[in-house]
Amino acid sequence: MAKSIRILLAITAWYDYEIWQMDVKTAFLNGFVEEEIFMDQLEGFTTVGEEQKVCRLQRSIYGLKQASRSWNTHFDEVIRGYNFIKNDYDACLYKKISGGSVAYLVLYVDDILLIGNDVKILGEIKAWLSTQFSMKDMGEASYIIGIKIYRDRSRRLLGLTQSSYIEKVLKRFNMEHSIRGLLPMRHGIKLSKKQSPKTDEKLKRMSNIPYASAVGSIQYAVQCTRPDVAYALSFN
Repeated sequence: MAKSIRILLAITAWYDYEIWQMDVKTAFLNGFVEEEIFMDQLEGFTTVGEEQKVCRLQRSIYGLKQASRSWNTHFDEVIRGYNFIKNDYDACLYKKISGGSVAYLVLYVDDILLIGNDVKILGEIKAWLSTQFSMKDMGEASYIIGIKIYRDRSRRLLGLTQSSYIEKVLKRFNMEHSIRGLLPMRHGIKLSKKQSPKTDEKLKRMSNIPYASAVGSIQYAVQCTRPDVAYALSFN
């Protein structure tokens, strides 16, 4: 997903395409349930004299394990009906070509990016989407999957930053007051098993440090906007 978005944003910058964003309101409620699923009557909406009865779901609701897939399946059927073609390598990327007009649509859960070279066509797509789902028009895209988009159309430049995401990661792992360095990693550092905790006290303290979670959080930044810290991350 992140790779596809970076590629599309590079195309957008090079050809000076439009890039708009929309949000699907209560997206998971649009999916249909294929299985038989029952739920208790909601408190305050119980039918008097029929308290023992349950409700059978016909539409997906938040909290179901299959809610996200039901929504994605329904969206795929709807968007294909508007002559969009799904990408073979990224199931969340769609393309539509009409004459000299090209439009790309990227779906990430309930966030939609619309990219293309024809303002009229993109406007028609937005209007059509609003007839299919309850949508919120976010205007020109400025933030997607934790990445902030900076753009200078006069120079055909487009930049990406995850400064807000990185600050949240630092606060999560109590490192917001750490001193910033000029390099991702100091020269001459050597790690070995001999440095592993040996005493019960140190082992207990290390067991409370979410090391894997911290590495995973940094890995997301590496994949999106910070490949410069890839070596330092893999070294650890």
